[in-house]
Amino acid sequence: MSEHTGRRRGLFGGAPRAAEPAQVEVPVRSQVPRPLRIAAAYGWRLLVIAAVVALFVWLVIQFKIIVVPVLVAILLTALLWPSFEWMLAKRVPRFVAIVVSLVATIAIVTGLVWLVIWQVSEQWMVVRDRAIDRWAELQEWVLTVGILPDEVVNEVVGFVSDFVSTQSDLLLSGVVSLGSTIGHVGAGALLAFFTLVCLLFDGEGIWRWTTKLFPRQARVAVDRAARNGWATLISYARTQIFVASIDGIGIGVGAAILGVPLAIPIGVTVFLASFVPFLGAIVSGALAVLIALAYNGPFIALLMLLVVLLVQQVESHVLQPLIMGAAVKVHPLAVVLVVMAGTMAGGIPGALFAVPLAAFVNVVAETHTK
Repeated sequence: MSEHTGRRRGLFGGAPRAAEPAQVEVPVRSQVPRPLRIAAAYGWRLLVIAAVVALFVWLVIQFKIIVVPVLVAILLTALLWPSFEWMLAKRVPRFVAIVVSLVATIAIVTGLVWLVIWQVSEQWMVVRDRAIDRWAELQEWVLTVGILPDEVVNEVVGFVSDFVSTQSDLLLSGVVSLGSTIGHVGAGALLAFFTLVCLLFDGEGIWRWTTKLFPRQARVAVDRAARNGWATLISYARTQIFVASIDGIGIGVGAAILGVPLAIPIGVTVFLASFVPFLGAIVSGALAVLIALAYNGPFIALLMLLVVLLVQQVESHVLQPLIMGAAVKVHPLAVVLVVMAGTMAGGIPGALFAVPLAAFVNVVAETHTK
């Protein structure tokens, strides 16, 4: 550097300064702690999954008139499939196997309905008259003992009478909408029957067409997972029939031994209600105890309660953990939670299909992760 140049730089700014290093811009991503980034990644993915599930549930509720019969048909197909497949293995023509399966199912259902109608028509008037007498005896006993003042007893009796009258009026007014309800039930039954016939006749073809809706590279995995889920549904249907039969026979025979009327309707009600795990047995058992209390009195009602509790304990501690747990591979706590969630989301149909859907999804997820 020349002397003139150095003098000029000193005149305008002093000694020359060294060049400052360029500032490097730090990405915002690296400034966010890694645990927070992981939590955020899980968070938005869970939100997307929750939105998809909520949309699916909303669509199912909106189209429940179609969805419920189809699901019923799928469960019936899973129930009939072992015997149907056995007939096919014995070289029985498919058409004959379908007819035999449907006729046997209709015969069993018709027989149960006939037994219920027959016993109800035979004993209902007697049960009603005995219940009225029991109520009068209870009212007289309360007045005789003097636990409550006469005014309070009269008010309670008047309230109960008004409540029964109000409910009767509501029941009569509901007859107006009964026609549409019967129409929906009839349409649903026809749809379920038609779907059942189609699944038995060409279930494999329907599934092959369904797999074509998925991307080509995912079809093998989808097929394998769905077949494992279908095997689980078959195990669930067979096991649930066995568990429900034990519940219905146990409580029905107990009612018959104790002399409780309507033993066959009680057993059939328990059998049907047992398809809703835990909740169904409790509600149907309470009905049996109530009928025993109204007809036979407190002592027989107490014995009926013991029978119901014994059957439910066998179901809860033996049948559900050992048999049903091995069939659906779902923990009993998860069963209770999904039944409650299904009841809140879809009422009785939601409670009915909650466990098989949860078992199917669980097996499909396990198959995908293997």
